[in-house]
Amino acid sequence: MRFFLLPLLLLAALSARAEPASPRALLPLFELAGIHLLCEQSAPLLQRGQGEAEQKRLAQLFAGEAFCLELATRVAARFDAVQQARERLDSPLARRFTALERAVGEQPEGLAEYRQRLLEQPPRGARLELVKRLDAAARTTELASLLRYEVGKTQALLALRARGENLDEAELQAQTQKQAEAIRQSSAQAVESFMLYAYRQMPSDQLAEYAALYEDASVSRLLAISLDVVPQLFAERREQLRR
Repeated sequence: MRFFLLPLLLLAALSARAEPASPRALLPLFELAGIHLLCEQSAPLLQRGQGEAEQKRLAQLFAGEAFCLELATRVAARFDAVQQARERLDSPLARRFTALERAVGEQPEGLAEYRQRLLEQPPRGARLELVKRLDAAARTTELASLLRYEVGKTQALLALRARGENLDEAELQAQTQKQAEAIRQSSAQAVESFMLYAYRQMPSDQLAEYAALYEDASVSRLLAISLDVVPQLFAERREQLRR
């Protein structure tokens, strides 16, 4: 899964000395931060309900490995804190939390039951605030919402094209923008319940430490740049679909 700024003078000093990152050096960071999931899930989500020929085209345009490498290439031009980000994202604490997340994926029934209980007894208090802090720092809701929105926008274009209609990118944005808030709200609810369940046995001080890990300037910048670049990659691929 898975923001702050260093003092301006320190940031300026670092920028003066730093070298741009290697794109391939960013790929392990993408996996540690959860960004690779966005790359991997784009094509499968887009292919749902499409005919065989369209599925093949989408598989080529949104191939996960190529998508992530292009994303890394664009991010690398603006990011130079690979080592700092790796030290935080690959720390023993981060690995413990990642193991908990994977365990939920192996037995999703428990999460479904937990979500049902949350409907009857909504969470509150300091623990909920910690989860919200972690979500904001790791940009988890933003990543999930962005993927769902860009996939939905692309599917809308495919449906229009199938009817012999078309919209340029600005028109498509205007037509779909009203859905963005609903997507964000449902994503936030899903992320919140997942975190509450996955980390339920972790002490609050460790949860706070994990949130601080993502609040580090290097990790925050990696996520922010990635979130900025992903819509560009989708828009460029939609332009190819218009041809």
